[in-house]
Amino acid sequence: MPQDSDGSLLLVEDVGRTRTLVLNRPSSLNAFNEELYGLTTAALRQAAAAPDVAVVVLTGTGRAFSAGTDVIEMATRTTETGGPPSMFPAMIDELTRFPKPLICAVNGLALGVGVTILGFADLVVMSESARLRCPFTDLAVAPEAGSSYLLPLLVGRQNATWLLMSSEWLDAAECLSMGLAWKVCPPEELITQTMAVASLLASKPIASLVETKRTITVGHRDAIHAARAREDEAFRRLLGRPANLEAFAALSARRPPEFERVDRDHPVDVAHHAAGGSTGGAVGSPQP
Repeated sequence: MPQDSDGSLLLVEDVGRTRTLVLNRPSSLNAFNEELYGLTTAALRQAAAAPDVAVVVLTGTGRAFSAGTDVIEMATRTTETGGPPSMFPAMIDELTRFPKPLICAVNGLALGVGVTILGFADLVVMSESARLRCPFTDLAVAPEAGSSYLLPLLVGRQNATWLLMSSEWLDAAECLSMGLAWKVCPPEELITQTMAVASLLASKPIASLVETKRTITVGHRDAIHAARAREDEAFRRLLGRPANLEAFAALSARRPPEFERVDRDHPVDVAHHAAGGSTGGAVGSPQP
């Protein structure tokens, strides 16, 4: 793997016809800030167009694959603009249409988009020491990145429900058993085994790889776009609401969030949310 010699948040290296993209914010557990979203988006676009790149491997430095969206930046943007990071949708667009085999080598902790990005991977190789969780309900927000469609497709509805609703950790063995990981290996073998798989695929004709991936994935693209639209609307209805603000306050204070108190003080109009926001709003609080 390339080393952090220039301070770049994303390290890029070609080995034969395999391009590795390494998330490189180890002090922040490789959380995606606006800059890293932009760099990753551009790198995916460049790899897709490169005539001598057959396969892309995505991994992270340090003890994390990715801790998801940088919640400090997210909280700031929520206060200032009321929206998610602006480059996030562009990265998901690139992942949705990425034409070549994408292998994720999950080297450590993965949270949020560090998990949901796996739904776009063609193969996931995971270290035995890796753990992951989707903390959406702990942040009082909704799923993202088409995960409400892709995760049930990959692991079944009940496993996806637990992953998306519980905010609990899953270990590598659980991910393998439910189908979120393709292979699990010792930490010291992760890159070696991943690169061996990538090298085998990269030995095949690029046109054949691209056409094969297209036949597998093209039928899902409309459903992914529809899921993302539903998720974006749900996210918009939840971001900046009392429960979400309590989640950020609790995170900042390093204490458990008091969601029962928030729900008591701000009763929820369940019909409004169950109908996708087409009815009235939460009792006693204006709609965003």
